Amino acid sequence: MYKKLTYASPLLFSLMASPSSAAGLSLAEQVSAYAEALEEKAIAWRHDIHKHPELGNQEFRTAGLVAEHLRKLGMEVETEVGTTGVVAVLRGGEPGPVVALRADMDALPVKEATGLPYASTVRQMYHGEERYVMHACGHDAHVAILLATAEVLAGVRDRLPGTVKFIFQPAEEGPSDYVYDGERFFGARQLVEEGVLKAPEVDVIFGLHVTSAAPTGVVAYRSGPVMASSSDLHITVSGRQSHAAQPWDGVDPIVTSAQIINALQTVVSRQTNIMPPRAVVSIGTIHGGTRHNIIPDSVEMTGTIRTFDDEVQKQVNEDIRRTSEHIALAAGAEADVAIIENYATTVNDPALTAQMLPTLKRVAPHVVESPLVTGSEDFSYYAQEVPGLFFFLGVTPMENPGHAAPNHSPEFLVDDAALVTGIKTLAALTVDYMLQAQQD
Repeated sequence: MYKKLTYASPLLFSLMASPSSAAGLSLAEQVSAYAEALEEKAIAWRHDIHKHPELGNQEFRTAGLVAEHLRKLGMEVETEVGTTGVVAVLRGGEPGPVVALRADMDALPVKEATGLPYASTVRQMYHGEERYVMHACGHDAHVAILLATAEVLAGVRDRLPGTVKFIFQPAEEGPSDYVYDGERFFGARQLVEEGVLKAPEVDVIFGLHVTSAAPTGVVAYRSGPVMASSSDLHITVSGRQSHAAQPWDGVDPIVTSAQIINALQTVVSRQTNIMPPRAVVSIGTIHGGTRHNIIPDSVEMTGTIRTFDDEVQKQVNEDIRRTSEHIALAAGAEADVAIIENYATTVNDPALTAQMLPTLKRVAPHVVESPLVTGSEDFSYYAQEVPGLFFFLGVTPMENPGHAAPNHSPEFLVDDAALVTGIKTLAALTVDYMLQAQQD
């Protein structure tokens, strides 16, 4: 199984063992001290998880590590939520709101090229094929940060005016055993459908994502839409096979596909109101034919659709379907269009963002406003149900700004010095929200 990590700093032992050591500290100060004391432990967790990555719905080892630690902290722990999800409840010493904190656990089918001493050499099955696996999007950091945050908040449970629900989620990047059949279930959507925000009923949810696009310790936030919705686009154009020297004897799906690809560019440029919502439609693959002198029966295309408004998403999807089908019909062919809405737009609740912005500015070394991000996150499904705040944590050393490998790259790196900022921020958001609710 996994290596047990038992390190804790002398400061943390001192605070835990002697209540008088923390007696003169405010709750916010005590939380900050605990976070600093757990920094090395969080780093050790991250290295361990990074070395042993697991794909979506295969996070058995990671889930085991998480569940054991949370049980040792005295929490109510539920495992196998959705598939491999772990959910724990920490009840504070006083009544108050329920705050949810979320971390995703899954890795990506990427062969690591960082050269780190704890680099991954793991291989797992992905869509029926064995692939190298790497934490190329920083979910190892998310798990380590939330594990440490759980320990911080458990250390002050008697002073907490409320309840914390910790959600360790599988398959944010999608299930690894997925075979296209017109449906797909991602981790957050499945957990929401299974009632993860109920019993106890969650009032607000906070989450973060590490990014190489910002320097270490920088927190980037945005009110309202922050990350795009994402839909997978699958188009199959069916014609009639013929000899390429006599195309009039068949219906050419290749020429028809080319016309569809060109026309799809007008879905955004001529059919979508991009003031203010933006949209992207891109075709990423096209496959058809077996030989240079044979016009095939069919051509298959796949692509992606990104928007920052769910109504715009619906309209763009409708325009794509109509454009593709009618062009194919005009050529005497047929177009079968399947659009799978994997992620909704991630929207930060404006009131919650304004309320918690002072906390971000108090805790993080630097706080900046994030631009819109065309990447997608299934945190969006939690934020559709309850007010949510999702922010970015910079993990690139200051001497390397603008040159770091991006998320999903085989060379993606996380600066361990950023973890303590993540721990402090999640813990402070939780405590400050509870204290503010207590005063209202």
